[in-house]
Amino acid sequence: MAAYILAGVVLVAFITGEILSIENKKAVFTFPEFPYKETIKNEMAFREYESACEQSPSCVHTTGISRIRCLRECVSPSCYQDIYQTDQLEEGEIDVRLNSFKGCFIQRASRPRP
Repeated sequence: MAAYILAGVVLVAFITGEILSIENKKAVFTFPEFPYKETIKNEMAFREYESACEQSPSCVHTTGISRIRCLRECVSPSCYQDIYQTDQLEEGEIDVRLNSFKGCFIQRASRPRP
């Protein structure tokens, strides 16, 4: 009987140790951050590009997360590459990168072209 109790304690300690080590290891999610000021002008510019992309042949028949990915890549391929390419947006994910994407878009759209 003592052997069973000892085995149970070891098993609980092992499981508890695993749980504690998982709780102490927090994943740090990093991505390029671009400042974004939410103004009517910035929102209108972003929405104008997004609306045009909604009509594009490459995005018009997509749905769900594929549509969001397509629209973002259409709005700004370079910003999409910088922010989303290495870690694609997934179904159900809260997009904490959207404001950074909008900031990148505004920054690059307002840059004078050579």
